[in-house]
Amino acid sequence: MNAPGRVCPLRYRYGPAAIAQAPERQAETLYVIGGLYGNLRALAAVEAMAGAEAGPVTLCFNGDFNWFNVDDAGFRAINQGVLRHDAILGNVEAELGEETAAAGCGCAYPESVDQRVVERSNEIHARLKRTAWRHPDLLAGLLALPMVARYRVGDARVGVVHGDADALAGWRFDAAALDEPALQTWRAAAFAQADVDVFASTHTCLPAARGYDFGGLKLVANNGAAGMPNVQGGQFGMLTRIAPRPAPHSLYGHSVQGVQVDALAIHYDHAAWQRDFLNNWPEGSPDWLSYFARIANGPDYRLQAAADLAPA
Repeated sequence: MNAPGRVCPLRYRYGPAAIAQAPERQAETLYVIGGLYGNLRALAAVEAMAGAEAGPVTLCFNGDFNWFNVDDAGFRAINQGVLRHDAILGNVEAELGEETAAAGCGCAYPESVDQRVVERSNEIHARLKRTAWRHPDLLAGLLALPMVARYRVGDARVGVVHGDADALAGWRFDAAALDEPALQTWRAAAFAQADVDVFASTHTCLPAARGYDFGGLKLVANNGAAGMPNVQGGQFGMLTRIAPRPAPHSLYGHSVQGVQVDALAIHYDHAAWQRDFLNNWPEGSPDWLSYFARIANGPDYRLQAAADLAPA
């Protein structure tokens, strides 16, 4: 599929060896925050959560922290806030500097996604790109970000990606793909070649955590979206917390190499966020058509589906 919004550009492909070779950073507690989507209320809530922890917290924003924030003030605020911390590229950021729209939004949507959704995403990204080009200082900072990051938390080695172990917009850490037996050989090779115990990802917008027995427990933790509701009836974002100490308010979690990997809810001011969203994307706009029902009510997805952690 080579149409804008469905293609995964060659420049997005890094492979698991790049994760093994990335500089390893030490973190006492690591928050991996994917899919902030321009939600300033969620950003404030994440920083408050980190401030309430007993020890130091490293924040890593693993891409797509921009999306709904097409207003100049919102674009500046989100990116100034994120760039104070660790961050890697998402497809949204990677496409902001491209002069052509050959890849569209860069989402590399699979065939299961309706073409109208793909076209609206390309329209949304085109508008966001026009905003980004009015802020060359921030755009330069975004385009200098790496595609992967590597951390050591206690004895656990963590590879942080946006999509999957192979590519920035890869979908093999999607909830459905994580349960696909045909991908088991690929997963085993990805963990071995990346030399990690945990992959922390996002990109696919729905949370999922899956454990695998590859001569010891290995874990994929996809946080879904930090800046949007993730489950039916829920009005909270989610992040992945990795730490030696258990989280006091975990939605679900698992222990890997003596380290706890938990999904945490991000309780932001939901009513205020809806107003922020509608100021940029009123009823009938592309973003409203694609996202407002989810923002108001959550997706058709249950927390139990995300939390199936039995090793495969």
